Amino acid sequence: MATVSSSMHVAIAKPSTFASCEASKSNIAVVSSFKEASWMKLKSSCHISSTHVLSQNVTSNPVKFSRNVTKAMSQSNDTTPLPGLPIDLRGKRAFIAGIADDNGYGWAIAKSLAAAGAEILVGTWVPALNIFETSLRRGKFDESRVLPDGSLMEITKVYPLDAVFDSPEDVPEDVKSNKRYAGSSKWTVKEVAESVKENFGSIDILVHSLANGPEVSKPLLETSRYGYLAAISASSYSYVSLLKHFVPIMNPGGASISLTYIASERIIPGYGGGMSSAKAALESDTKVLAFEAGRKHRIRVNTISAGPLRSRAAKAIGFIDMMIDYSSENAPLQKELSAEEVGNAAAFLASPLASAITGTVLYVDNGLNAMGVGVDSPVFKDLNIPRANKS
Repeated sequence: MATVSSSMHVAIAKPSTFASCEASKSNIAVVSSFKEASWMKLKSSCHISSTHVLSQNVTSNPVKFSRNVTKAMSQSNDTTPLPGLPIDLRGKRAFIAGIADDNGYGWAIAKSLAAAGAEILVGTWVPALNIFETSLRRGKFDESRVLPDGSLMEITKVYPLDAVFDSPEDVPEDVKSNKRYAGSSKWTVKEVAESVKENFGSIDILVHSLANGPEVSKPLLETSRYGYLAAISASSYSYVSLLKHFVPIMNPGGASISLTYIASERIIPGYGGGMSSAKAALESDTKVLAFEAGRKHRIRVNTISAGPLRSRAAKAIGFIDMMIDYSSENAPLQKELSAEEVGNAAAFLASPLASAITGTVLYVDNGLNAMGVGVDSPVFKDLNIPRANKS
Protein backbone atom coordinates (compact mmCIF):
# COMPACT_ATOMS: atom_id res chain seq x y z
CA MET A 1 0.00 0.00 0.00
CA ALA A 2 1.54 3.29 -1.03
CA THR A 3 1.72 6.03 1.54
CA VAL A 4 -0.23 9.25 1.27
CA SER A 5 1.82 12.33 1.84
CA SER A 6 0.73 15.04 4.24
CA SER A 7 -0.34 14.31 7.74
CA MET A 8 -3.49 12.37 8.62
CA HIS A 9 -3.75 13.70 12.12
CA VAL A 10 -6.86 15.63 11.55
CA ALA A 11 -5.23 18.42 10.32
CA ILE A 12 -5.42 23.55 7.50
CA ALA A 13 -6.39 26.73 8.02
CA LYS A 14 -6.63 29.67 5.80
CA PRO A 15 -3.38 31.19 4.60
CA SER A 16 -2.16 33.84 6.93
CA THR A 17 0.98 35.82 7.47
CA PHE A 18 3.74 34.70 9.76
CA ALA A 19 3.29 37.07 12.63
CA SER A 20 4.73 35.36 15.67
CA CYS A 21 6.24 38.21 17.58
CA GLU A 22 7.09 38.82 21.19
CA ALA A 23 7.77 41.95 23.13
CA SER A 24 11.31 42.14 24.39
CA LYS A 25 12.37 43.84 27.59
CA SER A 26 13.61 47.35 27.18
CA ASN A 27 17.34 47.48 26.79
CA ILE A 28 18.76 50.73 28.04
CA ALA A 29 22.17 51.79 26.82
CA VAL A 30 23.73 54.78 28.51
CA VAL A 31 26.89 56.33 27.09
CA SER A 32 29.59 57.56 29.41
CA SER A 33 28.61 61.18 28.85
CA PHE A 34 25.08 60.41 30.07
CA LYS A 35 23.81 62.46 27.15
CA GLU A 36 21.90 59.79 25.23
CA ALA A 37 19.60 56.91 26.03
CA SER A 38 18.04 54.42 23.67
CA TRP A 39 15.87 51.42 23.95
CA MET A 40 14.47 48.77 21.67
CA LYS A 41 10.84 47.81 21.28
CA LEU A 42 8.97 44.85 19.89
CA LYS A 43 11.46 42.63 18.10
CA SER A 44 10.24 39.59 16.27
CA SER A 45 11.61 36.31 17.60
CA CYS A 46 11.35 34.20 14.51
CA HIS A 47 10.84 35.34 10.97
CA ILE A 48 11.25 39.07 10.83
CA SER A 49 13.58 41.31 12.76
CA SER A 50 11.76 44.61 13.02
CA THR A 51 13.07 47.22 15.43
CA HIS A 52 11.82 50.64 16.34
CA VAL A 53 14.46 52.80 17.94
CA LEU A 54 13.68 55.83 20.03
CA SER A 55 16.65 58.09 20.65
CA GLN A 56 16.31 60.97 23.10
CA ASN A 57 18.96 63.50 24.05
CA VAL A 58 19.09 64.35 27.73
CA THR A 59 19.37 68.03 26.81
CA SER A 60 16.39 70.04 25.61
CA ASN A 61 16.84 68.96 21.99
CA PRO A 62 13.69 67.61 20.29
CA VAL A 63 12.96 63.89 20.54
CA LYS A 64 14.09 62.00 17.45
CA PHE A 65 12.54 58.82 16.12
CA SER A 66 14.21 56.43 13.69
CA ARG A 67 13.07 53.12 12.23
CA ASN A 68 15.34 50.37 11.02
CA VAL A 69 14.58 48.59 7.78
CA THR A 70 12.66 45.35 8.29
CA LYS A 71 14.71 42.37 7.16
CA ALA A 72 13.41 38.87 6.51
CA MET A 73 15.60 36.02 7.66
CA SER A 74 15.15 34.18 4.39
CA GLN A 75 18.19 36.02 3.02
CA SER A 76 20.57 33.10 3.56
CA ASN A 77 23.57 34.94 2.12
CA ASP A 78 23.36 37.61 4.81
CA THR A 79 25.71 36.73 7.67
CA THR A 80 25.17 39.90 9.67
CA PRO A 81 24.21 39.01 13.26
CA LEU A 82 20.57 39.74 14.01
CA PRO A 83 19.44 41.58 17.12
CA GLY A 84 17.42 39.94 19.86
CA LEU A 85 16.90 36.18 20.01
CA PRO A 86 15.88 35.21 16.47
CA ILE A 87 15.36 31.78 14.95
CA ASP A 88 18.25 31.74 12.52
CA LEU A 89 18.57 28.75 10.17
CA ARG A 90 20.67 30.44 7.52
CA GLY A 91 23.13 27.96 6.04
CA LYS A 92 20.99 24.97 7.09
CA ARG A 93 19.36 22.48 4.73
CA ALA A 94 16.05 20.74 5.44
CA PHE A 95 14.39 17.69 3.89
CA ILE A 96 10.62 17.58 4.42
CA ALA A 97 8.99 14.24 3.61
CA GLY A 98 5.28 14.35 2.86
CA ILE A 99 4.38 17.52 0.97
CA ALA A 100 1.91 17.10 -1.87
CA ASP A 101 0.01 20.40 -1.78
CA ASP A 102 0.14 23.84 -0.19
CA ASN A 103 -2.34 23.51 2.67
CA GLY A 104 -0.98 20.93 5.11
CA TYR A 105 1.35 21.04 8.08
CA GLY A 106 4.30 19.88 5.97
CA TRP A 107 3.98 22.92 3.71
CA ALA A 108 3.64 25.25 6.68
CA ILE A 109 6.76 23.79 8.28
CA ALA A 110 8.67 24.22 5.03
CA LYS A 111 7.62 27.90 4.91
CA SER A 112 8.68 28.58 8.47
CA LEU A 113 12.04 26.90 7.93
CA ALA A 114 12.52 28.88 4.71
CA ALA A 115 11.54 32.13 6.43
CA ALA A 116 14.24 31.42 9.02
CA GLY A 117 16.79 31.01 6.22
CA ALA A 118 16.92 27.24 5.60
CA GLU A 119 17.26 25.67 2.16
CA ILE A 120 14.25 23.45 1.38
CA LEU A 121 14.23 19.98 -0.17
CA VAL A 122 10.95 18.08 -0.47
CA GLY A 123 9.93 14.43 -0.75
CA THR A 124 6.55 13.95 -2.46
CA TRP A 125 4.48 10.76 -2.72
CA VAL A 126 5.13 9.36 -6.20
CA PRO A 127 1.51 9.31 -7.49
CA ALA A 128 1.10 12.96 -6.45
CA LEU A 129 4.47 14.10 -7.81
CA ASN A 130 3.38 15.20 -11.28
CA ILE A 131 0.44 17.28 -10.06
CA PHE A 132 2.53 18.87 -7.32
CA GLU A 133 5.44 19.80 -9.60
CA THR A 134 3.09 21.08 -12.31
CA SER A 135 1.20 23.26 -9.83
CA LEU A 136 4.48 24.57 -8.45
CA ARG A 137 5.84 25.32 -11.91
CA ARG A 138 2.68 27.06 -13.11
CA GLY A 139 2.53 29.34 -10.10
CA LYS A 140 -0.59 27.87 -8.51
CA PHE A 141 1.16 27.88 -5.13
CA ASP A 142 2.69 31.35 -5.48
CA GLU A 143 0.26 32.98 -3.07
CA SER A 144 1.02 30.32 -0.48
CA ARG A 145 4.78 30.67 -1.06
CA VAL A 146 4.96 34.29 0.07
CA LEU A 147 7.42 34.77 2.95
CA PRO A 148 7.44 37.61 5.50
CA ASP A 149 9.81 39.70 3.40
CA GLY A 150 7.54 39.42 0.36
CA SER A 151 9.76 36.97 -1.49
CA LEU A 152 8.59 33.49 -2.51
CA MET A 153 9.71 30.33 -0.75
CA GLU A 154 12.09 28.46 -3.01
CA ILE A 155 12.05 24.66 -3.09
CA THR A 156 15.50 23.68 -4.30
CA LYS A 157 14.54 20.16 -5.34
CA VAL A 158 11.53 17.84 -5.21
CA TYR A 159 12.21 14.11 -4.87
CA PRO A 160 9.74 11.31 -5.59
CA LEU A 161 9.25 9.31 -2.38
CA ASP A 162 7.23 6.39 -1.11
CA ALA A 163 8.27 5.86 2.50
CA VAL A 164 6.45 2.52 2.75
CA PHE A 165 9.37 0.95 0.90
CA ASP A 166 12.89 1.01 2.34
CA SER A 167 14.78 -0.25 -0.72
CA PRO A 168 14.08 -1.41 -4.31
CA GLU A 169 14.02 -5.03 -3.15
CA ASP A 170 10.94 -4.27 -1.02
CA VAL A 171 8.81 -3.03 -3.92
CA PRO A 172 6.32 -5.64 -5.20
CA GLU A 173 5.79 -6.13 -8.91
CA ASP A 174 2.27 -4.72 -8.91
CA VAL A 175 3.61 -1.41 -7.58
CA LYS A 176 6.56 -1.36 -9.98
CA SER A 177 4.20 -1.84 -12.91
CA ASN A 178 1.56 0.58 -11.61
CA LYS A 179 1.09 3.42 -14.09
CA ARG A 180 1.03 5.95 -11.23
CA TYR A 181 4.71 5.13 -10.65
CA ALA A 182 5.65 5.21 -14.34
CA GLY A 183 8.37 7.68 -15.19
CA SER A 184 9.71 7.93 -11.64
CA SER A 185 12.76 6.17 -10.26
CA LYS A 186 14.86 6.00 -7.09
CA TRP A 187 11.89 6.73 -4.83
CA THR A 188 12.41 4.26 -1.97
CA VAL A 189 13.72 5.70 1.31
CA LYS A 190 17.24 4.35 0.82
CA GLU A 191 17.45 5.64 -2.75
CA VAL A 192 16.16 9.10 -1.86
CA ALA A 193 18.73 9.42 0.95
CA GLU A 194 21.46 8.38 -1.49
CA SER A 195 20.23 10.92 -4.07
CA VAL A 196 20.20 13.72 -1.51
CA LYS A 197 23.74 12.80 -0.49
CA GLU A 198 24.85 12.77 -4.12
CA ASN A 199 23.18 16.13 -4.88
CA PHE A 200 23.88 18.06 -1.69
CA GLY A 201 26.22 16.06 0.54
CA SER A 202 24.33 16.53 3.80
CA ILE A 203 21.27 17.95 5.53
CA ASP A 204 20.66 19.50 8.94
CA ILE A 205 16.91 19.07 9.42
CA LEU A 206 14.64 16.10 8.69
CA VAL A 207 10.86 16.45 8.85
CA HIS A 208 8.42 13.53 8.73
CA SER A 209 4.93 14.67 7.66
CA LEU A 210 3.61 11.30 6.50
CA ALA A 211 0.63 9.22 7.51
CA ASN A 212 -1.84 6.85 5.92
CA GLY A 213 -4.48 4.50 7.29
CA PRO A 214 -6.44 2.72 4.56
CA GLU A 215 -9.12 1.77 7.10
CA VAL A 216 -9.07 4.98 9.16
CA SER A 217 -12.85 5.27 9.06
CA LYS A 218 -13.33 1.84 10.67
CA PRO A 219 -13.52 1.32 14.44
CA LEU A 220 -10.53 -0.55 15.80
CA LEU A 221 -12.64 -3.66 16.47
CA GLU A 222 -13.52 -3.77 12.78
CA THR A 223 -10.00 -3.08 11.48
CA SER A 224 -8.29 -5.88 9.59
CA ARG A 225 -4.76 -7.02 10.28
CA TYR A 226 -3.78 -5.64 6.89
CA GLY A 227 -5.30 -2.23 7.62
CA TYR A 228 -3.74 -2.04 11.07
CA LEU A 229 -0.24 -2.98 9.91
CA ALA A 230 -0.53 -0.67 6.89
CA ALA A 231 -1.25 2.24 9.22
CA ILE A 232 1.74 1.38 11.41
CA SER A 233 4.01 0.97 8.38
CA ALA A 234 3.08 4.22 6.65
CA SER A 235 2.58 6.39 9.72
CA SER A 236 5.22 5.33 12.24
CA TYR A 237 7.78 2.88 10.89
CA SER A 238 8.31 5.21 7.96
CA TYR A 239 9.84 7.65 10.46
CA VAL A 240 12.22 4.99 11.77
CA SER A 241 13.22 4.20 8.20
CA LEU A 242 13.76 7.86 7.27
CA LEU A 243 16.02 8.43 10.27
CA LYS A 244 17.89 5.19 9.67
CA HIS A 245 18.79 6.20 6.13
CA PHE A 246 19.16 9.97 6.56
CA VAL A 247 21.05 10.11 9.88
CA PRO A 248 24.36 9.17 8.18
CA ILE A 249 24.11 12.33 6.05
CA MET A 250 22.87 14.63 8.82
CA ASN A 251 25.33 17.09 10.28
CA PRO A 252 25.99 16.71 14.03
CA GLY A 253 23.72 19.00 16.00
CA GLY A 254 20.91 18.50 13.49
CA ALA A 255 17.25 17.98 14.30
CA SER A 256 14.45 15.66 13.24
CA ILE A 257 10.73 16.35 13.70
CA SER A 258 7.57 14.31 13.15
CA LEU A 259 3.87 15.06 13.53
CA THR A 260 1.55 13.22 15.89
CA TYR A 261 -2.00 13.62 17.22
CA ILE A 262 -3.66 13.42 20.62
CA ALA A 263 -5.50 10.25 19.55
CA SER A 264 -2.26 8.51 20.56
CA GLU A 265 -3.28 8.89 24.20
CA ARG A 266 -6.95 9.88 24.26
CA ILE A 267 -9.98 8.30 22.62
CA ILE A 268 -11.00 10.13 19.43
CA PRO A 269 -14.04 8.35 17.92
CA GLY A 270 -13.73 8.21 14.14
CA TYR A 271 -9.94 8.15 14.14
CA GLY A 272 -9.68 4.41 13.64
CA GLY A 273 -8.10 1.80 11.45
CA GLY A 274 -5.07 1.56 13.71
CA MET A 275 -4.16 5.22 13.29
CA SER A 276 -4.37 5.92 17.03
CA SER A 277 -2.01 2.99 17.58
CA ALA A 278 0.32 4.28 14.89
CA LYS A 279 0.54 7.69 16.56
CA ALA A 280 1.18 6.05 19.94
CA ALA A 281 4.00 4.05 18.35
CA LEU A 282 5.39 7.21 16.77
CA GLU A 283 5.55 8.98 20.13
CA SER A 284 7.18 6.00 21.82
CA ASP A 285 9.69 5.67 18.98
CA THR A 286 10.49 9.38 19.31
CA LYS A 287 11.93 8.78 22.77
CA VAL A 288 13.96 5.73 21.77
CA LEU A 289 15.21 7.39 18.58
CA ALA A 290 16.16 10.49 20.55
CA PHE A 291 18.40 8.33 22.73
CA GLU A 292 19.97 6.35 19.90
CA ALA A 293 20.37 9.21 17.38
CA GLY A 294 21.53 11.54 20.14
CA ARG A 295 24.22 9.20 21.46
CA LYS A 296 25.48 8.02 18.08
CA HIS A 297 25.04 11.07 15.88
CA ARG A 298 24.22 14.10 18.10
CA ILE A 299 20.83 14.43 16.38
CA ARG A 300 17.78 15.66 18.30
CA VAL A 301 14.44 13.89 17.74
CA ASN A 302 11.10 15.47 18.68
CA THR A 303 7.47 15.23 17.63
CA ILE A 304 4.72 17.85 17.50
CA SER A 305 1.22 16.88 18.62
CA ALA A 306 -0.77 19.23 16.44
CA GLY A 307 -4.42 20.13 16.82
CA PRO A 308 -7.08 19.66 14.12
CA LEU A 309 -6.58 21.40 10.78
CA ARG A 310 -8.67 21.63 7.61
CA SER A 311 -6.16 19.97 5.31
CA ARG A 312 -7.22 17.91 2.30
CA ALA A 313 -6.09 14.73 4.03
CA ALA A 314 -8.08 15.55 7.16
CA LYS A 315 -11.21 16.37 5.18
CA ALA A 316 -11.06 12.87 3.71
CA ILE A 317 -11.65 11.44 7.19
CA GLY A 318 -14.99 13.22 7.29
CA PHE A 319 -15.25 14.78 10.75
CA ILE A 320 -12.59 17.46 10.75
CA ASP A 321 -15.12 20.32 11.07
CA MET A 322 -16.57 18.73 14.19
CA MET A 323 -13.12 18.36 15.74
CA ILE A 324 -12.24 21.99 15.02
CA ASP A 325 -15.53 23.14 16.54
CA TYR A 326 -14.95 20.91 19.58
CA SER A 327 -11.46 22.32 20.04
CA SER A 328 -12.69 25.91 19.76
CA GLU A 329 -15.33 25.26 22.41
CA ASN A 330 -13.19 23.33 24.87
CA ALA A 331 -9.53 24.35 24.53
CA PRO A 332 -8.04 26.94 26.91
CA LEU A 333 -7.39 29.16 23.87
CA GLN A 334 -10.69 29.52 22.03
CA LYS A 335 -9.45 30.04 18.49
CA GLU A 336 -8.86 28.00 15.38
CA LEU A 337 -5.34 26.62 15.09
CA SER A 338 -3.38 27.77 12.05
CA ALA A 339 -0.83 25.72 10.17
CA GLU A 340 1.67 28.56 10.60
CA GLU A 341 1.59 28.10 14.37
CA VAL A 342 2.72 24.51 13.94
CA GLY A 343 5.30 25.60 11.38
CA ASN A 344 6.72 28.16 13.80
CA ALA A 345 6.98 25.55 16.55
CA ALA A 346 8.84 23.26 14.16
CA ALA A 347 11.25 26.05 13.24
CA PHE A 348 11.99 26.56 16.93
CA LEU A 349 12.60 22.83 17.50
CA ALA A 350 14.91 22.74 14.49
CA SER A 351 16.90 25.76 15.66
CA PRO A 352 19.85 26.11 18.05
CA LEU A 353 17.40 27.70 20.52
CA ALA A 354 16.13 24.15 21.18
CA SER A 355 19.60 22.61 21.44
CA ALA A 356 18.79 20.82 24.72
CA ILE A 357 15.32 19.61 23.72
CA THR A 358 15.00 16.03 22.48
CA GLY A 359 12.69 13.07 23.00
CA THR A 360 9.78 15.47 23.52
CA VAL A 361 6.14 15.55 22.47
CA LEU A 362 5.37 19.26 21.97
CA TYR A 363 1.66 20.05 22.03
CA VAL A 364 0.61 22.77 19.61
CA ASP A 365 -3.16 22.55 19.97
CA ASN A 366 -4.33 25.66 21.83
CA GLY A 367 -3.99 23.65 25.04
CA LEU A 368 -6.70 21.09 24.25
CA ASN A 369 -4.44 18.29 25.50
CA ALA A 370 -4.68 19.68 29.04
CA MET A 371 -8.46 19.25 29.28
CA GLY A 372 -10.00 16.34 31.13
CA VAL A 373 -13.61 17.05 30.14
CA GLY A 374 -15.50 18.84 27.40
CA VAL A 375 -16.73 22.02 29.04
CA ASP A 376 -19.37 22.48 26.33
CA SER A 377 -21.28 19.53 27.77
CA PRO A 378 -24.80 20.35 29.06
CA VAL A 379 -23.85 18.88 32.46
CA PHE A 380 -21.70 21.97 33.04
CA LYS A 381 -24.38 24.49 32.06
CA ASP A 382 -24.74 25.81 35.61
CA LEU A 383 -21.00 26.31 36.12
CA ASN A 384 -19.39 29.70 35.65
CA ILE A 385 -16.95 28.60 32.94
CA PRO A 386 -14.66 31.31 31.46
CA ARG A 387 -15.42 32.10 27.86
CA ALA A 388 -13.46 33.90 25.17
CA ASN A 389 -14.32 37.56 24.76
CA LYS A 390 -15.75 37.73 21.25
CA SER A 391 -15.77 41.53 21.11
